[in-house]
Amino acid sequence: MDIVYISGHKHPDTDSICSAIAYAEFKNKTTNLKAIPIRLGDLNRETQFVLDFFGVECPELIETVKPQIKDLNFDIMPPIHPEASLKMVWSLMKKHNVKTLTVVDEDDKLIGLASITNITSTYMDIWDNAILSKSKTTLENIIETLSAECIYLSENTKYFNGKIVITAMHPDNAREIIEEGDIVICGDREDAQELTLECKASLMIITGKNSISANILEKAKEVNCSIIVTPYDTFTTARLIPQSIPVKYVMSSENLVVFQEEDLIEDAKDIMIETRYRSYPVINTEHKVLGSVSRYHLISKNKKKVILVDHNERTQSVPGLEDADLLEIIDHHRIGDIQTGSPIYFRNEPVGCTATIISSIFFENGIRPSKKIAGILASAIISDTLLFKSPTSTNTDKLMLKRLSEIADINVDSFASEMFKAGTSLQGKSVNEIFNQDFKTFKMSSLKVGVGQIITMDREGFNSIKADMISYMESKCESDNYDLLILMVTDLLRDGSELLVTGNEKHIVSKAFNKAIVDNSLYAAGVMSRKKQVIPPLTTAATELK
Repeated sequence: MDIVYISGHKHPDTDSICSAIAYAEFKNKTTNLKAIPIRLGDLNRETQFVLDFFGVECPELIETVKPQIKDLNFDIMPPIHPEASLKMVWSLMKKHNVKTLTVVDEDDKLIGLASITNITSTYMDIWDNAILSKSKTTLENIIETLSAECIYLSENTKYFNGKIVITAMHPDNAREIIEEGDIVICGDREDAQELTLECKASLMIITGKNSISANILEKAKEVNCSIIVTPYDTFTTARLIPQSIPVKYVMSSENLVVFQEEDLIEDAKDIMIETRYRSYPVINTEHKVLGSVSRYHLISKNKKKVILVDHNERTQSVPGLEDADLLEIIDHHRIGDIQTGSPIYFRNEPVGCTATIISSIFFENGIRPSKKIAGILASAIISDTLLFKSPTSTNTDKLMLKRLSEIADINVDSFASEMFKAGTSLQGKSVNEIFNQDFKTFKMSSLKVGVGQIITMDREGFNSIKADMISYMESKCESDNYDLLILMVTDLLRDGSELLVTGNEKHIVSKAFNKAIVDNSLYAAGVMSRKKQVIPPLTTAATELK
C-alpha cells in the first residue's frame, strides 16, 4: 500500500493542522492509499486546545520529504547472534545469497558485521590449534558444526581451554602432546581413547560414527571428559571444527559504516561512493537493525507522495518538496510558485478556510465525517474566519460550519469563545514563539517579505513586550535577509489589527495602507485577514515601486 503524506504549511495554524488530519481520513476511506497527516512545526495553543477537546492525535512532525533510506526497498535479513557458528553464518549467506550479515546483542542492537572476508580469513591465516580456546567456542557449536551426537556431557564443560589434538601417532608420542583440558579427535582405537582420558582431556571427538565401550564411557565420567560422536572421518572433522568458532570472534566491530533509516539517500550515496562496501546495515534510532542496503537499491529510489493543504507556495512548504511526487493541492490562498512535472488535482476556492473545502469534499462524495473530524473542521473554520469577522468569510463557510457543528454536537458561540481564549493567551510565551506561531514568507516582485499574525484578546499583555518584539523583528530582518517583516496583532474585541513593521522596505506598508508608520507601527481598522486584506495591497504596492 502506497503512503501519501498530507501536509499543511510551516508554522502551522489550526486550519493547516485540522485540514491535513481530516483530508487524511477522507483519503483513507476512499482510496487504497495510506494517508498520513504531518506537521511542519509545533502546535500553537489554539490548535492544541482543539485536538485535546475532540481527542484527536497530533500529526507526526516531519522535517523533510527528500527520499530517505526508509523509503528504499532494502534487504530485510534476520540478524544473527554473536554466538552463531561460522558454519551457520556461511550457510545463511549461501541460502540468502548475501555477502554480509549483521550481528546483534540480546536487545537486537547492532554490535558487528560478519562478511565473507571475515570467514575466509579464518582459513587463510596460519593454523592455530588453540582457536577454540581463544574464541570461547561452546560445545553446542561444535556438536552443530560436526553434526555430532553427544554421548556424555560433563557438567563442568562450557568452554574449552585446551588445544586441538589428533591422535594419529604412537601412544607414547601422543602422551607427550595431549595435555589436561585438550580437545582430542580420535578414531575407533580404544587404546587411543583410553590414553585421551588418562591425559584428562576435556572433550573427546570420536570420528566415523564409531561406538565406544562401556569401559570408556565410565572412565570419561570419572575424569569429566565430554564425548561426542561425528559421522565425518578424521580429516573432515579436523577441517570442519574451525567452523564451530562463534562469529563474534571474527566479526568487524569497529568503525562500522551504518545508516539510520532517517538518513537522506543523497548523503548515503556519497558515503557509498567513498567506502565501496558491498552492503551497509540500516538501523533505527534505538540502534536496532532493520536490514541492509546496497548501492543497487539506490537505483530504484522511491519518491515520497505528498498532498498539500492550506498553502501552495514553496517557501511555506515542506523541505525537499522538489524531490517528492506532488499529487494534489487543496487551498484557499492566492496561487503561488509551486511547479509540477505532470498534471495534478488542484482545488483552490475563494472561501475563508481550507477546512470548508475539505468538508465540501466529504459531503460531495456522500461521506459523513466522524464526530471528531467534524469537530476539528468546525474549529478550523471558526479560527480562520475569526467566527466570520474576517472579510474572507463566505456563505459557504457559514453553511459548512452549521452542518459540522451539528455532527460534532457543539454550541458554536460558546466553543469559539473558549477556543479563542485558550489560543490568544500570551502567558509564558517568548517573543520568538509569539512571532513565529503563525508566520509565512512571501515573494513579492523581487522582495522577500514575511508576515506573521497573532490573534489576541489581551492587548495589555502584548503591549508589555512590544518593544522587545520590534527588536526581535529587526534582528530577524538582518539575519534572514528579509526586505520587510510585518506582525499583525489582531484584536478580536476591536475588530482591527496593529501592524508592527521592520525592514528596509517599510515604506511599502505605508503605501499599501495609505498611513504613516510611527515607531514601527500603524493601526489598520477593520483589517482582520492576512490573506485578503494585507497580502494583496502589499503585493500591489511592491509591484508599483518597480
